[in-house]
Amino acid sequence: MNIIIHPTYFPNIANFTAMLKASKVTLEMHDNYQKQTYRNRTHIYGANGKLQLSIPIIHSQKERQKYSDIKIYNAEKWQLVHWKSLESAYRTSPFFEFFEDDFHPLFTKEFKFLLDFNLKCLELVCDSLQIDLKFSKTEIYEKTISEKTDYRPLANARKETPFSFDAYTQVFGDKHGFISNVSILDLLFNEGTNAVNYLENQSKYL
Repeated sequence: MNIIIHPTYFPNIANFTAMLKASKVTLEMHDNYQKQTYRNRTHIYGANGKLQLSIPIIHSQKERQKYSDIKIYNAEKWQLVHWKSLESAYRTSPFFEFFEDDFHPLFTKEFKFLLDFNLKCLELVCDSLQIDLKFSKTEIYEKTISEKTDYRPLANARKETPFSFDAYTQVFGDKHGFISNVSILDLLFNEGTNAVNYLENQSKYL
């Protein structure tokens, strides 16, 4: 199965499940940026439950702006905040220390464009999961897709499908219960290399 999907900020379980079950993944590179999507946000599982991490962007006066042209507002120390949030949430998880040195540089190097940062996040997660996804990139924007399964709607945070994925052990699960479909980082830090087996078993929900 060939799919088309948006590169998002540390994609959630649904996004990675879709990518892992596909024979070929096409990344949408030419769409217009939309607010309230996972292009610049992700959810992790913190001490108080589900926590949203949002990357601040520079807003343009233009009515429409390409996703690839969106710049990150680096005057805010968002990277420091996000990294501290990840440390707080996952320091006691089984695999955080194992992957920590790989992910920390993402939060110290300044990126100009949101899409470039998201692509780097995706690359690093794939390396950590030791999976070799066959990525290609769109050359033009097509609203209607005929030859691929269109998973671009998974990036829409406002109309998110309430997936009930299988439970796995989460750091604060005893306190708040299982929280489904958060960032792939939650699965990676809690399950390590077993994360791939978990994702493969979730394909029945998509």
